[in-house]
Amino acid sequence: MAIGTKDLAVEQLDQFDNARLADELKKAKEELFNLRFQSATGQLDSSGRLKAVKRDIARIYTVLRERELGLRAEVAAPAAEEKAEKKAKKSSKKAEETATDEATEEAK
Repeated sequence: MAIGTKDLAVEQLDQFDNARLADELKKAKEELFNLRFQSATGQLDSSGRLKAVKRDIARIYTVLRERELGLRAEVAAPAAEEKAEKKAKKSSKKAEETATDEATEEAK
């Protein structure tokens, strides 16, 4: 995904989990650093790119802050959802086994 483009619209950022947003933020900050360096050395081709990257960083920070305040719904990581489902299944199986073991002991 290119930083500083319409690919980082708020609707697109809403679909990312917090880890992915942090990764995108890191990439955007690195790009901003490189653009500032190019600007200082006179090698910057497009000064508008600085503005676009700064806006992307602001968008990411806004989404993260809104999630922190509960104004925007968080998106769970797909792997985390799968792990949670597996844990729930395991705990329900253990509860069933415990119940059947207790019932068997009571029957004796």
